Amino acid sequence: MSLIVAIFCLVLLAEVISWIGKSVLIGWFYILYLRLFYPTLAEKQKKLKTDILNTKAELLKTSAQDQFAKWAKLRRSVDKGLADLEKLNSEMNSVKTSFSVKFSSGIWICTTGAQFVIGWWYRKTAIFYLPPGWFGPLTWVLAFPFAPKGAVSVGMWQMACRRVIKIGERAAKELAASYSTLRPASVSEKKTS
Repeated sequence: MSLIVAIFCLVLLAEVISWIGKSVLIGWFYILYLRLFYPTLAEKQKKLKTDILNTKAELLKTSAQDQFAKWAKLRRSVDKGLADLEKLNSEMNSVKTSFSVKFSSGIWICTTGAQFVIGWWYRKTAIFYLPPGWFGPLTWVLAFPFAPKGAVSVGMWQMACRRVIKIGERAAKELAASYSTLRPASVSEKKTS
């Protein structure tokens, strides 16, 4: 893959991740992570919640005055279940925090870190050369910081890709918004006729 396409794909990946949102991605991948690496933990939590709800429903049906022994036993069972659930939830929260840190680090390394490394590694490489005289004295800006004169540097190409992707995002959002405002009117017109 050429450098020009690789940089565009890397910038596009970073922008897609920012559009979706890191917290949403963490939520999706955390569920997958739990199912793959901690299947008993999630299963145990689900079973404990079900048991507590069933016991609590039975407790609410039991009269504290008429059947005190049964009511007290159910109450202790609910309290013990809630304590176990709280302990399990704290364990799952620590797993989620650990996963969140690792996942965020991985995303940063794959997007921002990779852009820094590629920008540094290819800092003196020209992405492509501009025809002489097109931009006059501004050609040195496009070659900034270390590319040869008359060329577009990696850093400037990354900035241009990001800008084009953001303009495309804005245009897509405006198109979707205009389509959504037009569509309900046409649907309501069909219902009245």
